[in-house]
Amino acid sequence: MTAFDTLSLRPEIQAALAQLGHHTATPIQARAIPHALEGRDILGIAQTGTGKTAAFTLPILQRLGAAPSALPLRMPRALILTPTRELAVQIGESITNYGVGLKLSHTVILGGVGQGSQVKALANGIDILVATPGRLLDLMTQGHVRLDKVEVLVLDEADRMLDMGFIHSLRKIMAKLPANRQTLFFSATMPADVSELAGKMLRDPLRVEVTPVSTTAERIEQKVIFVPAAEKRHVLVDLIRGDAGMQRSIVFTRTKHGANRVSAQLEQAGIEAAAIHGNKSQNARQKALDGFRAGTVRVLVATDIAARGIDVDGVTHVVNFELPNEPETYVHRIGRTARAGASGVAVSLCTADGDERIYLRDIEKLIRKSIPVGERPEATPQAAAAR
Repeated sequence: MTAFDTLSLRPEIQAALAQLGHHTATPIQARAIPHALEGRDILGIAQTGTGKTAAFTLPILQRLGAAPSALPLRMPRALILTPTRELAVQIGESITNYGVGLKLSHTVILGGVGQGSQVKALANGIDILVATPGRLLDLMTQGHVRLDKVEVLVLDEADRMLDMGFIHSLRKIMAKLPANRQTLFFSATMPADVSELAGKMLRDPLRVEVTPVSTTAERIEQKVIFVPAAEKRHVLVDLIRGDAGMQRSIVFTRTKHGANRVSAQLEQAGIEAAAIHGNKSQNARQKALDGFRAGTVRVLVATDIAARGIDVDGVTHVVNFELPNEPETYVHRIGRTARAGASGVAVSLCTADGDERIYLRDIEKLIRKSIPVGERPEATPQAAAAR
């Protein structure tokens, strides 16, 4: 256990952490922050929920806060790249909270919304820029932002960036960054393409790995229910209706259309639900996420890409309405529950034959355990009669 007050952080940052009730660093924070404060490049292998946002934002605030600099406009001193809009917004909120006592400015630029306010913020001058790659490249091309003076670069969720096809945008952005910089590189997994990218970006990095990707949280109760594909939506409704403990649940589908359909079916059954995926506007996505946090939305139905931006504590259940075809994705999905010391439940609805049975076998091979088979929930008399 490492207390934040032993990490040589500025008094203003210590005060902000105390005000937020954050007294003890997570393993990745305790291992990465001291070396990041010394200027080392960091290769962090960590899943969502391990506290990696603070592991890179606190050193940035420390470095920039210790040496205020009046840079030319449109030239940020730190750049944080992240794959999804939701994650960019949450990182921006963390910078606001942790840096409340420092005279540093930041802004978040992302797609899905008008660029006017983002261009204005850049024109006024900022210290820290949080951005999604596509919108950043657009604004660079238009001449609204330059990266000549970037001192610290953060690449967050690098594996998901490559999954989403951002590699070409990343290469163009990298070409505009100064070679003499500190780079903090974070990824939940380290496949060959991500490892190659890290090798090009990092100089003598410290490798920090806190949770092997092939392990799942011990506090997560996992089970699989075998059910015909055509009956999955009925089983999902029965599952949620029959368990009062499912107060904040994420349901995963493979496609955007599937997310919309499942969300609509839950709403028709009287269960407060909202879908979140790439075709939704930024405002609609944020509204759904805010409702989920506030408890007015009981079930969030999400695709994998959209879910990478969901950072919400208190998720009681994760339901795989459809099993993913990549076993690592299963680990990412169920990691949305059992965070911050809590327990959680992960339920997978699997067809008895076909591709999903193969996906299940691959998942069990990766996590090195068999997932217990659960019983199909009973339908209420009213629901059974309606069918």
